[in-house]
Amino acid sequence: MAYADQEMSGRRIFAIGAVALLHAGVGYALVTGLAYNAAKNVYEDLKTFDVAPDEPEKPEEPPPPPPKVDLPPPPKVTVPPPVVTSPVVSTNTIAPITPSAPPAPPAPPAPPAPPRVAERAVQRGGSISDEDYPSSSIRNEEQGTSVATFTIGADGRVVACNASGASPTLDAETCKLIMRRFRFKPARGADGQPMEETKSQRVTWRLPK
Repeated sequence: MAYADQEMSGRRIFAIGAVALLHAGVGYALVTGLAYNAAKNVYEDLKTFDVAPDEPEKPEEPPPPPPKVDLPPPPKVTVPPPVVTSPVVSTNTIAPITPSAPPAPPAPPAPPAPPRVAERAVQRGGSISDEDYPSSSIRNEEQGTSVATFTIGADGRVVACNASGASPTLDAETCKLIMRRFRFKPARGADGQPMEETKSQRVTWRLPK
């Protein structure tokens, strides 16, 4: 390469570098100036911006009530009269449970009923008079009526006697005389056979005058 060409290339390179530096400087100036202006504008905007307080949120209004619909009246129901029934009375009575007692001993068999008298006894002999008055009863002035109950056997004789109502002496004398003196035609049953019969006799004792 010629020297002149080298000199021209060096100048050209210098010029290009200077232009590049100039552009860099202008760009830097523009960038810094623009940044300053932008920051200034933002500051002015912040100074003039009125921040309003947050308004409270309004509560949501309730939805309107549904429209009133007229319902038809309920149907009339007729209640039948109650049926009166007579109470059922239970006849089953539950007896209270009682502790079981030991079984009672069996009752003795009842004595057989005496045979029915078809023909009564008839007295054939025997009597009591004032001469039979006991002497001791006369001395003691005992008197009264003895009621004697005696049994006539199948042979017509008195087999048992019991008397009361006067004095013990007169009662005993009454039974002694009846058993010794009284004789009877015996009673007879429905079968015609002789049988025992019980009779009563009143004997009145009066003191002799």
